Amino acid sequence: MNFRNIIFVLVIVVFVLQLLVMKEDSQIQTPSKKPLIALSTFSLYDITKHIAEDTMDVFMILPFGVDAHSFEPTPKLMTNIYKSDLVVYSGAGLEPWIDGFEFKNSVIDMSRHVKLMKIDSQEEHEQHHHHEHEEHHHHEHEHHAHNGIDPHYWLDINNMAIATKLITKKLIEISPDNKSFYEKNRDSYLKMLSLLDAEYKKRLLTCEKDTIVVNHNAFSYLSNSYGFKVESLSGFSPEAEPSAKNMAKLIEHVKEDNISTLFYESFVSDRAIKSIANEAHVKVDVLQPLGNITADEAAKKLSYEDIMRVNLEKISKALECR
Repeated sequence: MNFRNIIFVLVIVVFVLQLLVMKEDSQIQTPSKKPLIALSTFSLYDITKHIAEDTMDVFMILPFGVDAHSFEPTPKLMTNIYKSDLVVYSGAGLEPWIDGFEFKNSVIDMSRHVKLMKIDSQEEHEQHHHHEHEEHHHHEHEHHAHNGIDPHYWLDINNMAIATKLITKKLIEISPDNKSFYEKNRDSYLKMLSLLDAEYKKRLLTCEKDTIVVNHNAFSYLSNSYGFKVESLSGFSPEAEPSAKNMAKLIEHVKEDNISTLFYESFVSDRAIKSIANEAHVKVDVLQPLGNITADEAAKKLSYEDIMRVNLEKISKALECR
C-alpha cells in the first residue's frame, strides 16, 4: 500500500471516530427529559400515574400523610409546580394557596369539569355558627362554607371517570407519540371504575341499617350515589369541636339504633368520636375520604381502587348489608 493510500485510510478512520465522538456528545448533552406533571390530590394522582405510567414524571403536590385541608406548599415545591408541563388541582376551595399563583404552562381546575354537590343546608348553618364562635379556623373551611360546595367530588365514581377522560386528553396533547398507550390505559382505568361502581351498588343494595356515623361528613357523594345516610358529629368542618349537646344526642342515637361502629378519618382528631364510642360501648374504625393517603398506605402502594374497596367493606359491615 503506497503512502497516499495510508493517509487516505487514516483520514477516513479519524473522520469516523470524530463522528462517533460527536454522536456520543450529542447524547450526553440532550438527555430525554420527561414531561413533569403535578397533581394536587391523591385521586387525581392515581388516575395520572395509571395513564402515564413511567412515560412522564408524575408527582403529587400534597405529600403523603398530610391533611389536604391545612397544607401550604414550600417555596421549592411552588417552583416545581410553576415549571410543570401540566398542573391539575382539585378546586372547590380545597387549595387556598392557589389564589394569585401564576402558572407557566397548562393548568386544569378539575372542579370546573365534574358534578359538584352543595353542602347540606343544616350543615352549612352549623358551619357558619362554628365560625362565629371559633377564632382558630382554617381559611379554606370558611371558603367551603361560603361557597356551599362539598369538595370531596372524587368519591363519586362518575366524577372520577370525567377526570380520567380529561387528564388522558391533556397527556396526549403533551406527548402525542404515546396516544394509543394512554388510550389503552384510560380504557382499563374506566373499566375498573365501572366494576367498582357495580360492586358498591350490589353490596349496598339490601342493608339492615341506613345510616353510618362519622366525625365529619366527607362522604356525601358516596351516600348520595348508593342510598345511605351519614350522620356526623361536627358537620362539615374537620376541625369543629362538637358541643356537649351534640355528643349527648349522638350517644342516644347510637344506643337506640344499635349502631355497631363509629368512623373517623386518618387526618382528623379521633378524640370526640372515641369518647362517644366509649360511652356507647361501640367500635371505632377509619374511613378514608381519599383527599390524601397516609404514609403507611403509600408505602403499601395502595391505589384509589384498593382504598375504595376497603371503604366498601367497612360501610357494608356497618350498615349490616346482606
